[in-house]
Amino acid sequence: MSTMLNVEDLRVQFPTRTGVIDAVRGVSFTLGRERLGIVGESGSGKSQTGRAIMGLTPPHAKITARTLNFDGIDLLSASVKQRRALRGNRIAMILQDPKYSLNPVMSIGRQIVETLRTHEKVSKAEARKRALDMLAAVQIRDPERVYDLHPHEVSGGMGQRAMIAMMLITGPELLIADEPTSALDVTVQLDVLRILDDLVRDRGMGLIFISHDLRLVSSFCDRVIVMYAGRIVEEIAATDLHKAKHPYTQGLLNCMPQIDNDRHPLPVLDRKPEWAA
Repeated sequence: MSTMLNVEDLRVQFPTRTGVIDAVRGVSFTLGRERLGIVGESGSGKSQTGRAIMGLTPPHAKITARTLNFDGIDLLSASVKQRRALRGNRIAMILQDPKYSLNPVMSIGRQIVETLRTHEKVSKAEARKRALDMLAAVQIRDPERVYDLHPHEVSGGMGQRAMIAMMLITGPELLIADEPTSALDVTVQLDVLRILDDLVRDRGMGLIFISHDLRLVSSFCDRVIVMYAGRIVEEIAATDLHKAKHPYTQGLLNCMPQIDNDRHPLPVLDRKPEWAA
C-alpha cells in the first residue's frame, strides 16, 4: 500500500497571555488508501492534527514538523495558493456540525456547485448535474428538491449528507472527517457511516476519521491512533483493540457499558500524570 500522507513530529502551539499551549506534541503517522481512526477525549489534540494537515489552523498558532508531506508536496512550505488549490480539491474535510459549516443564506445546491466550479472549469449545467448526482450518491432521495433548499430547511442528518456531497464533489484523494456523526442520532449515524464506507471503498480514498467514540472508530476503521494530552499513546489495528497495552486505551475500553453485563457504577478512568509527560 503506497503512502499518501506522511506526518513526522507534528507540533501545534498556541501562544496565550499565560504561556504557550502545546495542543499537538510530536505526532507521527502515515496514511495510505485506508481508514485511519484518531480517537481521544476533548482537548487531546485530534482535531488540531486534522486542521494542521488541512491548513486550517488559526494564523497565530505555530506549526512545526520534521515532515508534513502529502503526495510529494511539503505542506509546511507550500504557498497560500498551493494550499488553496489542494484544500477542497485533493484534500477535503467534513466538520462536526453542518449548522456551522454550511452557509445559511445560500441554497445547498448552490454551495455544492460553488465548490466544484472553484476547482474545475465546468459549465453551470454540468455543475448542476454533477451536484444532483452527488446528492443522490449520499442517499438523498429527492435531490432536485433538496438542491433548492437552504440549510435551515433540512434535518441534521440531511445537512450532514449535503456536507459530505460538497466535500466529495471534486473527488478528493484524502478525506478528513472530524466527528461527522456526533451531532446526529444513532440511526442516522449508521447511515452516514455506511455512505462514507461505500465512497471510500469505491473511490479508493484515504480517510482520517476523528472521534471521541472508541467503539465507533474500532468498528469502522482499519487502524486506530489513540491520543492523550497532544501525544499518540498507542497505535493499533482496529481488530486488535482488545489487546491494547496502554493503560489509557485499556481504561477507555473498560469504561464502556456492556449490554450483556450489569456494570453499575461504570468504572472511572484513573489518570496517571506520566501519560501526559
